[in-house]
Amino acid sequence: MTDQKPILTGAEKALLAQLEQAGQSAGAHEFAIAGLPTRRVESYHYSDLRSLLTQVPLLAVAADVAPGTESPAPYLSDAVCLDMVNGRVSIPGNMPAGLVVKEISGSVLSERDDALVRLNRGLAGQAVHIQFEGDVGWTVLVSRHLSGDACHVVDGVDVIVAPGASGTLVEMFDSSDAAHLGNHATRVRLGEGARFTHVIIDLCARAVRHFHSLEYDLGTNASMRNLIVNSGASLSRVQMFGRFSGSRAHGDFTGLNLVDEGQHCDITFDLGHAVPDTTSRELFKSVARNRARAVFQGKIVVDPVAQKTDAKMMAQGLMLSEGAQILTKPELEIFADDVQCGHGCTCGELDSDTLFYLMSRGIPRAEAESMLIRAFLQELFDPLENDELVGRLEAIVANWLENGSASAGAGKAD
Repeated sequence: MTDQKPILTGAEKALLAQLEQAGQSAGAHEFAIAGLPTRRVESYHYSDLRSLLTQVPLLAVAADVAPGTESPAPYLSDAVCLDMVNGRVSIPGNMPAGLVVKEISGSVLSERDDALVRLNRGLAGQAVHIQFEGDVGWTVLVSRHLSGDACHVVDGVDVIVAPGASGTLVEMFDSSDAAHLGNHATRVRLGEGARFTHVIIDLCARAVRHFHSLEYDLGTNASMRNLIVNSGASLSRVQMFGRFSGSRAHGDFTGLNLVDEGQHCDITFDLGHAVPDTTSRELFKSVARNRARAVFQGKIVVDPVAQKTDAKMMAQGLMLSEGAQILTKPELEIFADDVQCGHGCTCGELDSDTLFYLMSRGIPRAEAESMLIRAFLQELFDPLENDELVGRLEAIVANWLENGSASAGAGKAD
């Protein structure tokens, strides 16, 4: 019996050809059968990539990057800056004590049943390995820039935080104004007692299609906080796969879809509590206006052995226009009986009573609305300890409120 192959779209044919050219015959055969995920795949129920992804540019090669190309990433005064332009990394000569950075090749992701992960594993070229071996006081800024004419960039960042070590990583995605396709990956492994902060920001041009797969593995007594700001590209999907593999570990997972006219931004989250006595807190927010769509899908799985798990997930949405859509689906799968787990979801408009109160005090309507939106989002930013980074994030929100684009003017503060 032979496999039944579906009729492929133009985008699927292009991806299939790229897999074949990369020598991934097994991956190409599997992709020819499965194709891109549709809404029939539960984790892509609100993001039918077979319909949404219509064109795939040529795969980026080394020649696509001009010598001396610089990324216009926002400036952080206390950061060690690593530029990745079209998947090629530039590593500075001197590194602070406790920080090791080197080039590696191939995908950094584990094998899993996910189309974007399989494509990244089949097409990835260069990646960068970052290892925190002590209490690194500097923020590491990885600027992942898509440059020049439209191209398909597949790359990765591999992070290890050694036992007892700590660090902060900011990944900034930006681009030229071309119809790039990015399939990015980041894998983070935390050793015993490690502490880690991870901030991911999409400020790509509106023409870009942006996909990013994240893996987290937390060891014993490890703790981490992450924040995703998903905004710039017209089509974006950031998907997180987390796992607690050591007891007494804690994770704070947060994210923001900030979307305007014509954008489709998806944050999908899959977390496994696989050992006893672990805790997690999840908070994801969406703000949508005009004819934009924000998606959040969150799933927490508690294994049978994971007694004493404490996990709480909340999704909140704010719709600023009648044409905006916010699609949210939080899930819990609990196979243990001694746990404290819960999830919640709210979605609505700005509170009319509060808005009226501010306007009655002489505040113009637009300014009052802006104040309420910023207050709604501030909860995501306040836990970050880097005041300068918080200021950059607040500037992104302010620019979005004023200009309708999160990337407008967000490069540097006054």
